[in-house]
Amino acid sequence: MSKVFTSPVYGVQAVPLEKIRANAYNPNSVAPPEMKLLETSIWEDGYTQPVVAYYLTEEDVYEIVDGFHRYTVILTSKRVREREGGMLPIVTIDKPLEGRMASTIRHNRARGTHSIELMSGIVAELVESGMGDAWIMKHIGMDADELLRLKQVTGLAALFRDAEFSAVRASTATGVI
Repeated sequence: MSKVFTSPVYGVQAVPLEKIRANAYNPNSVAPPEMKLLETSIWEDGYTQPVVAYYLTEEDVYEIVDGFHRYTVILTSKRVREREGGMLPIVTIDKPLEGRMASTIRHNRARGTHSIELMSGIVAELVESGMGDAWIMKHIGMDADELLRLKQVTGLAALFRDAEFSAVRASTATGVI
């Protein structure tokens, strides 16, 4: 009779930070603006996804397989660390090193990318519902130029009704510098 598989997410546990460490093989990196957005997301929404780890019995430590940047946030954000009581939600997988490496790559690659058309549609909906540029930039993690570009994709003049253009931006748009 074969063993019944249970997904790791059903076994989330709170683990103290001092019992967690990064792995040495994660090729993924996140740019500073996205790290800031991740910190905002975790602060606003809490940890909605546990970190995936492997438990090293002989060292009594959890080595991260996926979730290094969520782990980094709790290490670098005092407000998040204090709110979470120095604990991080962890699920464990039990695989040899090569299996863990493959899992890390799969997790990284499976996240996908954002469609410009869909993102501009979301921006349009937010603007039309009354959210201002400052709110959108803060809560979606965009800078002013990115927001402007997404508004331009939709081609809706209504999205620009509250836009503030700097002299540089205005002169660049007209071709006069």
